[in-house]
Amino acid sequence: MGPGGRRQGGSGRCVSPECGGVRAGVRAAPARPVAVIVLSAEFVKSAADARGWPPAGPPEFAFCGRSNVGKSSALNALAARKSLARVSRTPGRTRLINFFDLRVAEKTRSGGRGAEQHVVFADLPGYGFASGPREERETWRPMIEEYLTRRGPLRTLVVIVDGELGAQASDIEMVRWAETLGRSVVVAATKLDRLSRNRRGQQLDRVAGELAVPKVIGFSAREHFGVEELWKELLQESS
Repeated sequence: MGPGGRRQGGSGRCVSPECGGVRAGVRAAPARPVAVIVLSAEFVKSAADARGWPPAGPPEFAFCGRSNVGKSSALNALAARKSLARVSRTPGRTRLINFFDLRVAEKTRSGGRGAEQHVVFADLPGYGFASGPREERETWRPMIEEYLTRRGPLRTLVVIVDGELGAQASDIEMVRWAETLGRSVVVAATKLDRLSRNRRGQQLDRVAGELAVPKVIGFSAREHFGVEELWKELLQESS
């Protein structure tokens, strides 16, 4: 349980074959990942503060991470779209909170689809290194703090870290800050496709230890692993 009695979202070992399999002493995944059909995904609006946020509605999931960590690619993979979120080669290009509306359904074993679910993704500005005027960078923390403390529909903060590089000081600060605010946190590690399968599991253990979280989801937009596992975490939080 997290601060305020909230359940802390998982973020731990990836035990899928893509991440190197299960090693001795590591608990296997409790259930198969959720296969999700994305029925629609569209950009809603950008906002700098509460005055510009969309009206409170369906369960909302916010995504944050260091600039250029692969956050936009992760969002596009979850939405099954190539360019829902802009992928930039220049770190720090996301300077507002971008909101996206998604309608999804779980895929049934027979190949059909279950009940439709409506969720919102919020893409937060990257932290850590950013390109832009100092005055602009200094507005980001108040912007994110206002969102985390005041956004009613927010269910979970998904912290994206660089799985190849490992957790940085800014990642640790972000996780601790969110926990202090009583927010449920899920951690996903990207860029694991750059590592051998044997090293992926080792890196996920390392990141989980650095962030002091029980679980980290291994994720690769390029190889498309971790997508269903992350969706499973989000849909559990939305129920």
